[in-house]
Amino acid sequence: MSETATKGGAGAKATNDIKDIRLADEGRRRTEWAERSMPVLRQLRERFARERPLAGKRLAACLHVTTETANLAVTLQAGGADVALCASNPLSTQDDVAAHLVKDHGIKVFAIKGEDHTTYYEHIRAALAHRADITMDDGADLVGALHMIALNRLDDLAPPVRKWVETLAVADRKALVAGVIGSTEETTTGVIRLKAMAKDGVLQFPVIAVNDSQTKHLFDNRYGTGQSTLDGIIRATNLLIAGSTVVVAGYGWCGRGFALRARGAGANVLVTEIDPMKALEAQMEGYRVVTMEAAAPVGDVFVTLTGNVEVIRLEHMRAMKDGAILANSGHFNVEIDLDGLKKAAEGSRAVREFVEEFKIGEKRLFVLGDGRLINLAAAEGHPASVMDMSFANQALAAEFVVDNAKKLTKDVHRIPVELDQEIARLKLQAMGVTIDILTPAQRKYLASWDMGT
Repeated sequence: MSETATKGGAGAKATNDIKDIRLADEGRRRTEWAERSMPVLRQLRERFARERPLAGKRLAACLHVTTETANLAVTLQAGGADVALCASNPLSTQDDVAAHLVKDHGIKVFAIKGEDHTTYYEHIRAALAHRADITMDDGADLVGALHMIALNRLDDLAPPVRKWVETLAVADRKALVAGVIGSTEETTTGVIRLKAMAKDGVLQFPVIAVNDSQTKHLFDNRYGTGQSTLDGIIRATNLLIAGSTVVVAGYGWCGRGFALRARGAGANVLVTEIDPMKALEAQMEGYRVVTMEAAAPVGDVFVTLTGNVEVIRLEHMRAMKDGAILANSGHFNVEIDLDGLKKAAEGSRAVREFVEEFKIGEKRLFVLGDGRLINLAAAEGHPASVMDMSFANQALAAEFVVDNAKKLTKDVHRIPVELDQEIARLKLQAMGVTIDILTPAQRKYLASWDMGT
């Protein structure tokens, strides 16, 4: 049962919707533990508290509500922002963290782990109703809804959002979108969607592609996803990875990070790809590259990390061995054809938390976490140390939007390289690592064209 705080008496809009405010103490302890591994964000929070770069701005964020996200939200609040937070996945919320943010920081939170489809979009509606100056997304759900409103494609909105929008006057709908000075996007999936919108000329405001920062995708996607995906699979199944055959669908930064961790745990790793360059990289890095059709009969564990739909289809599942395990670590639960599986299966049952068994003939297939992000459904998401850099990017991106709102075009931008490098420098400093610097002679040599051997 959720606990909703309201203000202003009967009929007033909810200021939060969380599971149980009594969980706040546990959320505070765990958030403080994560903060110990987030020195870059801590330094930014101290500066934000002094300079207040986000003062007077309303910020709506659709992110995974975790201990790391809590530290980002508090940093944004320290910078002067009025923050509203909703979940970017129905299974990714940590209820104690949501309670902590509401009780200890007064941040508006709309997120409950395991919320149904209707509640999920009701929470997105609540974030939209915050009438943000800046939005912050992990999968472009907020931005997507705002653009459906801007383009008057109300039938494409989820019912809870559509019903609310229909109560608004046309002028209010326009103001809802026009009031946004810029947005930030955390994920590969979201950036792909936003670049498609920019290409079609429908993007209504500038967006900072946080995922394009090197201090994000080279570390969060590779090391964060790699470790947390394996963690989620093991927590859900208690499976011995050593000696098993693990099929990794997709060899982008997330896929290569997970392949590395699975191999390190002793798995025989197969990789499937559609990009010849990435497939070649995987092959030369020692993995066996095959088609999904070839992998289906031999894999013990299948993990999708592509950002695409129907990567594992019914024909693949019919070919799998009895007891095969299917998991997803892409942002949306569309990579495994669950609808096709449910129609073909003779029945299903929950056998463990986050493990559902489907019977097809004499075979049993096991789907983890309802095909949603297994690292957040069954585990705690990425380690705080790697999210330190990702969320430093988010905080700096919000500041960048405010500072450059009048100059930024309606396109997808990346954080300036110098800010990306500063995050790396601060992270190294926090790790106690010192690196060399160029001598004057080296600078001259690198800048010249007429100096030979």
